[in-house]
Amino acid sequence: MIEPRCQLTASNRAARDEALDGLVSLAQHGDEEARQLLREIVTNYRDFDPEIYCRALNRVCAFGDGRLAESLLAALSDADYGCQMWAATACGRLGVHAAEPLLIQLLEHSAGLVRESACHALGHLASSAAVDALAQRLADPAEFVRAAASKALAAIGTEDAAEALWAAFQARRYRRIGYLASALAQVGPEVYQRLVEATAHEEPEIRYWAARALGSTGDDRAEPVLTRLVAHDHAATPTGARVSTAAKKALKTLHHMRDRHPAPGSTA
Repeated sequence: MIEPRCQLTASNRAARDEALDGLVSLAQHGDEEARQLLREIVTNYRDFDPEIYCRALNRVCAFGDGRLAESLLAALSDADYGCQMWAATACGRLGVHAAEPLLIQLLEHSAGLVRESACHALGHLASSAAVDALAQRLADPAEFVRAAASKALAAIGTEDAAEALWAAFQARRYRRIGYLASALAQVGPEVYQRLVEATAHEEPEIRYWAARALGSTGDDRAEPVLTRLVAHDHAATPTGARVSTAAKKALKTLHHMRDRHPAPGSTA
């Protein structure tokens, strides 16, 4: 293992990448010495090129465990090293709950990609303490951050997380809110009736997205509701999208989910 260790800090980028890839491959096949070398990249991250560190963290599940928590927390607060995005992702994947306060702080980071990673990590950690901060990200200037916050709130799944998603859905601050519809579909059965009621809302845009969300719930009770919308609701949203078209797409989604996960006893 002397050669890979030296190659990880070689001046040649291709050599560093090759050494890292080799170690990851060995780690995935159970080589404990390779795993230890990869863990050293995380624990002594300042001794390595940031690119090697980030590439290692992208595959942290091949070698990481709770022993890396302290080092990940250090990198998460190390703005000068510039790898907070990857450290955040690793904290989420490895279940480092001690990172939650730092991750909540990173939701205010100037870089959208860092905010996005913090959202995903908090979702992985199911951090109920982050609900209020994530709810604020539903108004983030970047759509991809809003989508990540929505997904995180759905993963947390508490009552206040569901309420935050529902409030944003009703407010419709942005033209495209498909990410909110998808998130609401994942919150749980308590949202189902709200979505059904929303299909009778006076505004076509609300009906459109409620239909899309119903299809993604996978709930068989949604089929007659969506079938009715396909047949009778041809109203258009401000962008020209028809409610009936949304319902038709939602039915396809519903049927696809049913085919993938047939009910017990089904012959499908």
